[in-house]
Amino acid sequence: MAFTHEEVAFLAAHTDDIAAATADLTFSRASLLEDAAALRARFGDFGRAVAELAQARRSAGANGKFPADWVTDLDAAQQATPQVVAAQRAARLRRVLGGDALVHDVTCSVGTEGASISGAYLGSDLDPVRLAMARHNLGPGAWLVRADATRPVSRGVDAVIADPARRAGGRRITHPDQLLPPLPELLDAWCGTELAVKCAPGLDFSEWEGLVSLVSVDGGVKEACLYTPGLSEGTRREALIITGGHVDRLSDALPDEVGAGDPGRYLIDPDGAVVRAGLVRHYAAREGLWMLDERIAYLTGDTIPAGRSGFPIEEIVPLKKLKAALAGRDIGSLEILVRGVDVDPDALRKKLRLRGTRAGAVVCTRIGTQGVAIVCGPREHKN
Repeated sequence: MAFTHEEVAFLAAHTDDIAAATADLTFSRASLLEDAAALRARFGDFGRAVAELAQARRSAGANGKFPADWVTDLDAAQQATPQVVAAQRAARLRRVLGGDALVHDVTCSVGTEGASISGAYLGSDLDPVRLAMARHNLGPGAWLVRADATRPVSRGVDAVIADPARRAGGRRITHPDQLLPPLPELLDAWCGTELAVKCAPGLDFSEWEGLVSLVSVDGGVKEACLYTPGLSEGTRREALIITGGHVDRLSDALPDEVGAGDPGRYLIDPDGAVVRAGLVRHYAAREGLWMLDERIAYLTGDTIPAGRSGFPIEEIVPLKKLKAALAGRDIGSLEILVRGVDVDPDALRKKLRLRGTRAGAVVCTRIGTQGVAIVCGPREHKN
């Protein structure tokens, strides 16, 4: 639920008390009613807002989105960008535009992007309560104004950042012109200005003329960002793989002359950002890997790339013979990966009825015209 101005003012003025009062609360499904009642007893009419803030802080903190003392509601916390991702965007803007560039964040919400911008920053949003939270989070000197993202209130800015809503009616939006506000309206409103537009990773970016940057954090794909050509640094597709704070950048500037061949020692499942960016071949060429099938985004090779994981290949069998192939291997727990074939991992796990003591993995995929199961040992990590 959204906060009122009075609730934001109370939350901002009592951050220490709220932290102390909620430190031992779990907000689990079993304790939620009891925790909420305890906060109402302590904070009166503001108890509901305190409970939502505490849950939002835990959610955002676990995902590296906000400092611990920020004020945010649950909706803002769910859509907000992790700080490590916002920092990479800010770094690109500094590289391309210079450190003193003026950046206008036209959907600033509670201020996530502003915390990473080192130059001049203007934040605007239609929601006055979100602006009140942003003023607390960014400090009283922050330059903030209420405005519609598609009705410019600034002139001469060096770049615009936008984060349109990615859901409507509880469903994910699947095309850029269905974003809220729609991408075409943003482009028209800011014609002639460089843009960085955050989007959900699964959108159709085929018609975008600038850079599409896919970003993952610790194995999970977090967002796509569309950059206009002036911010692209000469590339069209990019994957940023952020693991434990380390950033690995892969772009279509790398060679992609990789074909398919016989299985190597390991099967490698590329990071989701690499797959969604369409850079599987570029990644394979860089790491000395090759494909099992030129249409499927699994790779193979004799070593695991540094910082990644892979599966030691033991046997490749037709899908129908998987149960027989697993017999006698004493496998009781199985990691199942599926790509390119119609297999439900949960249904397959039940069908196999594993009873052993060893861990293993199976990759259900397609090589040529045949659906196959690649029986592997457990996942191995390489530092």
